[in-house]
Amino acid sequence: MTQPAQFYIGQMSGTSLDGVDSVIVAISSPTECELIAHHHLPFPDGIKKWALDLCRRGEDELNQSRLLATALSELYAQAIHEMLNRAQVSPRQISAIGCHGQTVRHMPPHYSVQLIDAARLAELCDITVVTDFRSRDIAAKGQGAPLVPAFHQAVFASEQFNRVIANIGGMANISVLSGGAIQSGFDTGPGNVLLDEWYQSHNEGSYDKGGHWAASGQIIPHLLDKFLSDTYFKQPPPKSTGREYFNQQWLSRFPVNDFRPEDVQATLTALTAQSICDAASQWQYPSLENELIICGGGVENTELMKMMERILPTWSIKRSDALGVDAQWVEAMAFGWLGYCCLNQLSGNVPTVTGAKGERVLGAIYPA
Repeated sequence: MTQPAQFYIGQMSGTSLDGVDSVIVAISSPTECELIAHHHLPFPDGIKKWALDLCRRGEDELNQSRLLATALSELYAQAIHEMLNRAQVSPRQISAIGCHGQTVRHMPPHYSVQLIDAARLAELCDITVVTDFRSRDIAAKGQGAPLVPAFHQAVFASEQFNRVIANIGGMANISVLSGGAIQSGFDTGPGNVLLDEWYQSHNEGSYDKGGHWAASGQIIPHLLDKFLSDTYFKQPPPKSTGREYFNQQWLSRFPVNDFRPEDVQATLTALTAQSICDAASQWQYPSLENELIICGGGVENTELMKMMERILPTWSIKRSDALGVDAQWVEAMAFGWLGYCCLNQLSGNVPTVTGAKGERVLGAIYPA
């Protein structure tokens, strides 16, 4: 029997460092999660630079990380209050906040750092906070990432389809759902992170809106081959990655300055498209209809979407909106769902994805 729905807040600030995504979800069972409200609060430039600086090794890291955790948590609280006010929902109606925090260092199998002052967030919102979702999986010998495949399985699995869910944020990851069961999941490599950094170094603005600048260029085949020759793409799962690996320093290993900037942008877009499609095509099932379902900020990159359609012409490629879940809010919804799983003592990891020794309840709880 389905239980009455409970409200949870999910919050995500991702590798792209564009701001805080917040949602209210109504959850009545592990497979029933409905989006009620959503809100995006852009990062001030100072916060973005601060987080980027901490993604790189530098001086005074311990002090700076704690100060940034405080500043971020005040932004998280601001976003929550704005969303609750607009949705006319009281904090008393919320069971918990599931907040991922801001990743500044991901170094599996040793550790992963997400900045948040969860005690402060609970104090500012008077709502229980669940956070630190990666640590338990890493303690169980897992990668601690990606975390969204369990949620993808809960809301997207179907016995009639072979569905590969591709989440394209700063990094890109896939979840493979075949015949209703999860088969695999891993980070495929860079999503938007290299595209954004290259764009910002040659243009005003923070990203290539719609992929229009990439569309004005030409893919450089031999440069794309060099990108794809990186050992990460050949490494078998479980695997995860981040800005620690795919960054400006990684890009500087290649002769990118020998070409027109727009051609490099087109080639970087092709890198994201090809690495996702190569990963998905390993899981093609002749007996099932093959679908590549896209969510995350990458769905708005029209040129990227067109490239994937050209690479996988026999697959049905569509936004997660077609399955009833808004593509822009899937990841924030996942952290509301993980908060629900934690409070209800349900596992939130997928051992075949992360490499953990077994299923684990993820998260640390800070009561209101």
